[in-house]
Amino acid sequence: MRTIDYHQERHMLHITLGPERPVDPEQDELGRDRVGFSPTMSDLALYDANHGCWKLGPRANKERYMIVSFDGIVRQAIEIDSIEPVARGNRSVVNGEILREGHPVFEKYVGKTSPVQGVRNPVTYFEDDVDGKPCRCGCGGSVSSKDFLPGHDQTALHERVKQIGTVAEFLDWFDVVRGTKTVR
Repeated sequence: MRTIDYHQERHMLHITLGPERPVDPEQDELGRDRVGFSPTMSDLALYDANHGCWKLGPRANKERYMIVSFDGIVRQAIEIDSIEPVARGNRSVVNGEILREGHPVFEKYVGKTSPVQGVRNPVTYFEDDVDGKPCRCGCGGSVSSKDFLPGHDQTALHERVKQIGTVAEFLDWFDVVRGTKTVR
C-alpha cells in the first residue's frame, strides 16, 4: 500500500466507460478480450476489462480512489494500490482493490449518478471529501484540502486570542512563550 499525503488537495480519478466491445487479445496491451461495460459482468470481470490502459499523467499517482461509470451511473469503485505503465505505448494500468458495500467510497458513489457528466475525455478528476479530515477550527466541518474551511483559520486564531485577552496581550504572551521577550 502506498503512502497518501492528506495535506494535498483531494481529488478522485474517474473513468467513463463505453459499452462492452470485443478486443483482440493479441493486440491489447493487457491481453484482454473485451473492454467497456455490460450489466452481465461480475465485479471482477468489470475490473479486469477496465483497469487499464488509460492515458494518465502524474496527477493520477496522487489519487487514492478511482470510480468507473457507464451511462451516467457509477458502476465500480477501486482503492488504488499502484499505477504502472503498460509494456508498450504511453498508457497506464491502475491496480487496486475493488471496494464493497460498507466502504465509504462505495456507499457514496456506486449505483448512484456519476459526479462527472458530459465530458469528452474518459479520464477525469473531481474534488472529493469522502476521506476528508476535520476542519482545524473545531467547527465539525470536513476539509478535503488544506487545514481549514475558507475563513475558518481566522475564526480559530481569533478564538485563541480571546482566551488570552486583547490582541496586545496575546502578542505579549506569545513573545514570552517563544522566548523573544521577557516578562516585565
